Amino acid sequence: MSASFDPFRQKMESAGLSKAAIAAFERSYGLLAANESGLIPESAITPAEGLPLYEEVATTQASPDLLAKTVLLKLNGGLGTGMGLEKAKSLLPVRDGQTFLDLIVRQVLAARKATGSDLKFLLLNSFSTSEDTLGHLAKYPELGNPADLELMQNKVPKIDAATLAPIEWPADRDHEWCPPGHGDLYPAILGSGMLQQLLDAGYRYLFVSNSDNLGATLDLGLLGWFAASGKPFVMEVTARTAADRKGGHLASRATDGQLLLRESAQCPDEDMDEFQDISKHRYFNTNNLWLRLDLLAEALDANGGLLPLPVIKNKKTVDPRDKKSPAVYQLETAMGAAIECFADAGAVVVPRMRFAPVKTTADLLALRSDAYIITEDGRAVLAPERNGIPPEINLDGDHFKMVDQLDAALAGGVPSLIRCKRLDVKGPAKFTSSDVYEGDAVVDVRS
Repeated sequence: MSASFDPFRQKMESAGLSKAAIAAFERSYGLLAANESGLIPESAITPAEGLPLYEEVATTQASPDLLAKTVLLKLNGGLGTGMGLEKAKSLLPVRDGQTFLDLIVRQVLAARKATGSDLKFLLLNSFSTSEDTLGHLAKYPELGNPADLELMQNKVPKIDAATLAPIEWPADRDHEWCPPGHGDLYPAILGSGMLQQLLDAGYRYLFVSNSDNLGATLDLGLLGWFAASGKPFVMEVTARTAADRKGGHLASRATDGQLLLRESAQCPDEDMDEFQDISKHRYFNTNNLWLRLDLLAEALDANGGLLPLPVIKNKKTVDPRDKKSPAVYQLETAMGAAIECFADAGAVVVPRMRFAPVKTTADLLALRSDAYIITEDGRAVLAPERNGIPPEINLDGDHFKMVDQLDAALAGGVPSLIRCKRLDVKGPAKFTSSDVYEGDAVVDVRS
C-alpha cells in the first residue's frame, strides 16, 4: 500500500465506496503516480485480421432457455453535457416524443414477447442519472420495481494536478468527485454484490451496450454463437470509415497475438499516420460487448478483485465552469479495454447498423430524419435506400451545439435526408418538414 494513496482510501471509504471500487482506483492512481505513459507504439502491434463475420456466425437463433440465462445491460451514466443537457442523455426525445429509454424498453419488451422468456434488464446508472431514470421507468410497471433494474456506477476523487493529492474544493464538494468511465462496470458489478447475485440466480451471459446506441439490440444469433464459442469476452467491431479515423481501433499484440484496443491517447505522435490508416487498422470497437459472467468472476478473482485496465488521464479544472480553478486529473478506464485481460477473448465484425450512437446534435438530426427507420421493436436502422451508410452532417457549432438550439431549428419539422450524402449547415438555419436535401447539400444563411 503506497502511503500517498492513503488520503484517497480514507476519502472513498468515508463516501461508502466498495473495496472493489477502491482497489480499481488505487491501481489507476499507481499508474499515474509512476508516470506510466500507457503508449502503444506501432511496432508493438499488428492489425487485427481473420475475424469472424456476423453473417457467418449469427446463423442459429438462441433458444428461450439460453435467453433466460442472459442479462441485457445498458450504460446509462452520461448526462450529455456536451449538448447542453442536465439530465440523463437517454431521456432525450428521439422521435414522436419517444426517448432513447422508451425505445430501449420497447426492445426489451419485444424480445420478451417474441421469445416467451423473461429477459433480465439492467441499467448502469450514475449519481447524476439515477433519479430521473428511475422516475421515467415508473410508467412501465411490467418491468417491475425500477430500483431492481439499477446497477450504480461508482465515483472517484479528482486528483490535484500539482500535488497528486485529493483535491479539496469546499465551495462545492461535489466538484471533488468525477465518474470513473464505463470501465467501472467491473468494480461496480463486483463491489455491489450484483455479479454473485446474478450467478446464484443462474445467469451466465451479459450483453452490454451504450444507451444512446439504438442499433445495439440483443441479437439472438450472436447470443447463440457466443454461448457456443465458450469465449469469456467478445467485442463487436465494425469497419472504420474516414469519419472514424481519429477514434480507437482494434489490434493484436505483436508478441502473442492478444487482442487489444488502442485509443488515440495511447498512440505516440510519430505513429499517428498509421493509427489513422483505416486500410491498415480496419476495425473499431462499437462498445457492444458479450461477457460470460462466471468467467468474468474467475478473472476478477485471479487479479485480486479487479481487471488490470489501461488508465485514461484527463486534465481538467476542478470546477468545469471556472477555467481559473485549480487543475485536476480525472482518471477513467474503458470497458472495452478488458479485451486484453482475457487470453481467449474474441471479436466479431458486425454490420454498421449495430452502431448508431448519438454523440452530437448532428447525430441526433440524422436519427430524427427519414434517413433512419424506428422499427416496431424499438430499433433505429438506416433506411434501405442508404445502403448502410449514414448521412455525413456538419452543423455550425455556434448555432447547433446544444439540443435546445437544434430543437428550435426543427420547430417547423425535420427535413428529408434519406437521399442526402452530406449536409453542411452554416449560420442559424431553420428547417421545415417539406425541406428535401439530396446528394451534397449546403445551407448557408450567414449574413
